[in-house]
Parts: sequence; C-alpha cells; structure tokens
Amino acid sequence: MHQASIRFDPRDVAAMPDPFPLFCRLREEDPVHWSSRLGGWILTRYEDVRRAATTSEMSPDRLRPFFAQLPQAQRSTLGDLARFLTLWVVFRDPPDHTRVRAIMSQAFASRAVQALIPDIATVIDDLLDRMERQAAADLIRDFAYPLPATVIMDLLGVPRGDLGLVKQWSDELALFIGGAQDVPNKYARAQEAARQMADYFRDLVNHRRASPSGDLVTDLIEARNGAGRLDNDEVIAACMLMLFAGHETTTNLIGNGVLALLRHRDELRRLRDDPGLAASAVEECLRFDGPSGALARVVAVEHELRGRLLRKGDRVFAMVNAANRDPRVFPEPDRFDIKRRPNPHIAFGAGPHFCLGAPLARLEGKLALAEIARRYPAMRLARDDLAWNDSLIIRGLTSLPVLLDHQA
Repeated sequence: MHQASIRFDPRDVAAMPDPFPLFCRLREEDPVHWSSRLGGWILTRYEDVRRAATTSEMSPDRLRPFFAQLPQAQRSTLGDLARFLTLWVVFRDPPDHTRVRAIMSQAFASRAVQALIPDIATVIDDLLDRMERQAAADLIRDFAYPLPATVIMDLLGVPRGDLGLVKQWSDELALFIGGAQDVPNKYARAQEAARQMADYFRDLVNHRRASPSGDLVTDLIEARNGAGRLDNDEVIAACMLMLFAGHETTTNLIGNGVLALLRHRDELRRLRDDPGLAASAVEECLRFDGPSGALARVVAVEHELRGRLLRKGDRVFAMVNAANRDPRVFPEPDRFDIKRRPNPHIAFGAGPHFCLGAPLARLEGKLALAEIARRYPAMRLARDDLAWNDSLIIRGLTSLPVLLDHQA
C-alpha cells in the first residue's frame, strides 16, 4: 500500500552520503513510488529494476521526448546536445540500438581486454608513484579519475595532454545526463560541452579517415555489419559516449570502492593478504555502493506494476543501488563482503543495454584495488564529511581526501 509519509527528494543533501535507509523503506513499503519532486516513478526492488532494464514496455529513449517538449527558442539553443546525445546507443531502441550496438561491439571486440593489462598497470604505477611523494592525496583527482580517463583516451587515440579538456567536457555533460538538481544553467553548459566535444571528434574522425591508425576511432569508422557502417554523426556520437562513459563509471567504481574498503578495514586487510580476491572485491564494490544510481526510462506501453498504473510517457527511475541491496536476492545486503558468492548485482544494467565497457571497467577496478591495498594497507580517510555528486543517475564522490600511511 502506498505510504504518503515517504518522500523521495533527490535534493535532500542529508540523504546523499547514505541513501540506503530510505531505499529500504521504499523497497518494503512503497516499491513503486511516485515522486512529485521528480515527476516520475521510483522503483527499488531488484525484480522491478531488472525488468525495467530488459522489458520493451519501457524505453531508454528519454532524451528525444525531453527535447521535443521544450519551447522552440530553447530547443534551438541546444542543437548539438540534441543532435549527438540522442544518437548515443544507450538512449536508443531497436532496431537502431541493435544496429549501432552490433557495430560498436565489433569495434570493441577487436581489442582483447586482457591484452591491455600491461598498459593499465603502467598507468596505475605512474599515478601511484606520484601519490607516493605526497603525505595526503585526493584519491578521485589523483587516481580514480585519471586512470580510466587515460586508458580510454589511449584506446581512442586522444592525446593524453588533453586530459583537462576531457574532464571539463565530461563534468559539464554529467550535469545534464546525471540529472543534477541544483545547477540552473546546466543545459547551456552541457550544450557548450557537447559542441566542443563534437567539434573535437569531428576533426579526429576526419583525420582518421584520411590516415587510419590502430585506435578505436579508426575501428569505429571501419567496422560494419549486414546493416552497413555508422554514419559520420554516429561515429562522432559513439566517440563522445565512449570517452564519457568509458571513465565516468570506472572513476566512481574505484572511488566508492576504496571508500567502502576504508570503512571496512577487515575487508581491506583480506584483499591485501589475498590479492586473488580482487575480482570478487570489485563485484562487491559494484553491488554495495555502485556507480550507477539509477536507470532512467520512459514508459512505452501502459501497464500495471504492483497495483500502480504506469501510463505511456511516464518517467521511471529504476534505482540500481536500491535493487542491489534487496534482501530477497542478497542475504545480509548491508554487509560488505568481498568474498560474497553469488553476487548477481545489476550495476552494469541487464539485457540488450548491458554495459559494453563492463569487462574493461572490471579489469581496471581489479588492478587498481589490488595495487592500492598492496601499497597502502593503512590508508585512511582524511575526513568523514565527504561531498557527493549532485546526480540522480551517477553515484560518486566529488573528492576523496586520504592520508597515505604506509604501515599496516
């Protein structure tokens, strides 16, 4: 039965550090919750969230309806944002999604993830060596952000010297994609970032067409299947998506994961003593407080869910981290256990939209967490009051100040 006393408000700063008690109440008392603040449904049970990710009754194509309902004057000022983000495969339905994903998968499959281990390990060592010379560090700024950003830039053939540009564009796009609540000019900022990013990749794509290289941009240009190749805008959009999503999720996987380990010292010691646990540690970090706050969907076919009528066009926010602590699926869901088996979390989504970059994110997370535990078994938080991103979709810290004690 609907409990009017529960109020889901993404602007509630007090709930950001620990939204899980609220998720628990929603899951048990009002699992299909109408949020007047968001103008959409909030789903919190594992079964419902997984279904939202896989059913054709809900669509990921949430941006085209959004842009369509804007006044013409505003819509015309957001041209690049609308033009390229609506081409991102994560926002497309079949048959376009099927076609574009197949071609992107072909380009991605040309690079064996395991073959990247030496390069990723070198980037990790370089970043930690720099941290080694500091008494204190911001783990997000100094490690969790530059590691996956550098890896995906290398794959795409984007010069490492452009790391600052990449961060600026990504931060501005994240305000829009992540559903920031308290940034009044987020649309204009995201539009400018999309324009600059598209111009950057248009130049790079043109250059690669003239002079093919051994990078992912060249693979995207050349990849084809029975439905043909990606057109120029689709290649540019795919590059933008890979650059953005290729580091955003992994940055927050590492940041949230290190925070969980620092707050559960026994688990950190277990990882240090047995680096072979790194893979299962990554899975538990993804489950316990993962980088995906919510999957946003639009109801495509009117239907009932747990007694509530979801009408066509309604917005739905399937809360991934709430689902990943559903006691119906995970025994002792609030316990952080890096040896948890089985661990069927849905941090990377499910079904046709399962994250293409999941193998790379898992590998980066595994190598990063194992090396941090080895080098810094006595690392500790520099302070407890941590700042979280203003985002409903993206779950992550803006910074993670740590003290790099070297002795266990």
